[in-house]
Amino acid sequence: RGTFSARLPGLDQLPTTVLGDFLIGRHEVTNREYKAFVSAGGYTRRELWTDAFVRDGRTLSSDEAMALFRDRTGRPGPATWEAGDIPQGQDDMPVGGISWFEAAAFARFAGLALPTVYHWSRAADMPAGYLIVPGSNVESRGPAVGSVARGMSPFGAFDMAGNVREWCSNADAFGKRYILGGGWSDPGYSFNDAYAQDPFDRSVINGVRLAKYLRDEPNLAFAARPLVRDYRDYNRETPVSRELFESYRRMYDYDRLALDAKVESRDTTPTDWITERISFNAAYGGERMAAYLFTPKRRTPPYQVVLHFPGDGGVHVRSSAGIASGNAVDFFIKSGRAVIYPVYKSTAERSDSLESTVPNESIDYRDHVLMWAKDLRRSLDYAATRAELDTGRVAYFGVSWGGRLGGLMPAIEPRIRAVVLFVAGFRMQRARAEADPLNFITHITQPVLLLNAKYDDYFPVEISQKPFFRLLGSRPADKRYVVYDGGHILPRTQLIGESLAWLDKYLGPVK
Repeated sequence: RGTFSARLPGLDQLPTTVLGDFLIGRHEVTNREYKAFVSAGGYTRRELWTDAFVRDGRTLSSDEAMALFRDRTGRPGPATWEAGDIPQGQDDMPVGGISWFEAAAFARFAGLALPTVYHWSRAADMPAGYLIVPGSNVESRGPAVGSVARGMSPFGAFDMAGNVREWCSNADAFGKRYILGGGWSDPGYSFNDAYAQDPFDRSVINGVRLAKYLRDEPNLAFAARPLVRDYRDYNRETPVSRELFESYRRMYDYDRLALDAKVESRDTTPTDWITERISFNAAYGGERMAAYLFTPKRRTPPYQVVLHFPGDGGVHVRSSAGIASGNAVDFFIKSGRAVIYPVYKSTAERSDSLESTVPNESIDYRDHVLMWAKDLRRSLDYAATRAELDTGRVAYFGVSWGGRLGGLMPAIEPRIRAVVLFVAGFRMQRARAEADPLNFITHITQPVLLLNAKYDDYFPVEISQKPFFRLLGSRPADKRYVVYDGGHILPRTQLIGESLAWLDKYLGPVK
């Protein structure tokens, strides 16, 4: 029970809703369970078939629709059955080859419901995909008896990834129905895909899992409404011309007013570094901004500089105490590099009306991207005033939010000489052209290391990560794309090893 989003790429911009207590099937519906529906005359009981049979804009009669729901021998039943019966030895296999209409009718027969996308994604626990998918029946040659794989969700549900796809109640904007989790023949990343299909489709990997709402679900109508996906085909979209790019880039310039910098605090107690909080004039609105500077204790200056752009967690907190700890960037400091961690507009003590970093086409979002870029550039201006910092050897380190903006920031800041992006890619939501990484990424010429995960629910491999990497303007020899098993995070040892090796190569070894 709680407030949840439909946490799938293209749907994660939708409003959250409060979900009441509910149960979801521990297993996918099996052939044996579906047989009870067939044997009870389920295909002839019209009270179970209450949804309009709309196909290609035309409403079919019940007889026309039922003629489509036949097995291999023309009897009522799943497309995988023969003579109205289960294939031999497959009683405990998940039922496959059923349309959305058959799944919905079976749910009514069982006195249960098809889960909404909200309920399904909550039970699947999408961020745990990196634990679930490797133990699931994906990229294989056929279905398996449920519950034997180690790919169990944190709530005890088996096969939410793979085996068969699972119909949900929601339609999309075009009358298709969502069918989630991927099937046994799908790639593992399908677990994180907001996929919808023709409700008449009876592919052999189409199955069902049922849900039960324990009380009156006050927001069920909201959760079950048609869900409109944001989707962009980055393999077909074209960035703007160089002339337009140059006009957009100039929007990120600013007057180089006096910094009036002040060291507000200095902490020498950490074993390996010194932490300073510095305030200085921002590049806009007469504001002051802050940045944390971490310098190594046991190395010889001048220090290479790592500019950090974090994930969006800072938008939801009101204190920069987490930044002050230095824990997010300690491995760079221990390697002998200085780190500058700006307190960006809308984060921590600089919070404002912005509630989400998800892109949108508002001028307000565009203006925030401009401010974030200026905060980063202004922090470099400050770095140039410190003799112990080598601003000729600067790296950008972007994580998640900072990772996707890593498709923009290096294009407007030439002082950046190397880039490390940790879980990054394109989002499916559009921004105005002047704040869209698509229009900047081809102008990034610095060496770029892209570290990503196979089961990332924010940046899916095929539709987000690969186009992002392909469009980077860096020379082929100077860009590297590494994909690890995992979700929206990577093992720290791999992050450290790859990142430091990249900076050693392109900024040089530290003293």
